[in-house]
Amino acid sequence: MKIRPAAAAVLALSALPLIAAASEPAAALGSPMYSLGKSIGYMLLFSLLGILAAIAGYKLFDKCTPGDLHQEILQNKNVAAAIVAGSVILGVCLIVAAAMIG
Repeated sequence: MKIRPAAAAVLALSALPLIAAASEPAAALGSPMYSLGKSIGYMLLFSLLGILAAIAGYKLFDKCTPGDLHQEILQNKNVAAAIVAGSVILGVCLIVAAAMIG
């Protein structure tokens, strides 16, 4: 397989950031424990915000629908209402997860 000179130049230029990152000393990249602690902190923050968003979405849906969804599920044991409430919570969680991923 022949590689054209222009394609070879593009491949060589695309590898430059990888070569530069590999040549940096490990100390310049930061301590692994610092980045682990930072990642755990972000995970806890995002999970807390996600849970709060899911609860807020459920409460907003409950306000927008006629009747009391919470009472319908707990006191009247309405399975259909519980399925709808679960679907709303999952929908809000999917939106929050997509927003966090980027």
